[in-house]
Amino acid sequence: QVQLVESGGGLVQAGGSLRLSCAASGRTISTYGMGWFRQGPGKEREFVASINWSGGATYYADSVKGRFTISRDNAKNTVYLQMNNLKPEDTAVYCCAVRRIGGVAIRSNDYDYWGQGTQVTVSS
Repeated sequence: QVQLVESGGGLVQAGGSLRLSCAASGRTISTYGMGWFRQGPGKEREFVASINWSGGATYYADSVKGRFTISRDNAKNTVYLQMNNLKPEDTAVYCCAVRRIGGVAIRSNDYDYWGQGTQVTVSS
């Protein structure tokens, strides 16, 4: 079992930045792929970004490409999501997820464990 706890969410004005963290416990995630997903009000959950086990491969949704950066620190068992130039449409609950396969993935069904999420609200 892997437990995931997100932090770093909050209220920010459009154009601002936030850095989300996802701390894992229970076992090391150093060989696992990781992802970030979000669910906005009245919307379905959508893929945001994914990173492979080493950090050498990443993949982003078109809507965040060039603005968001996913990274990981395996020594700290933590994954990050740096979000720059935030827009009101980025408002959502952001959740991290881990998959027991080391590569990137964009489908939520490809992930095995999920955090509870952290709220990000971007005001216009």
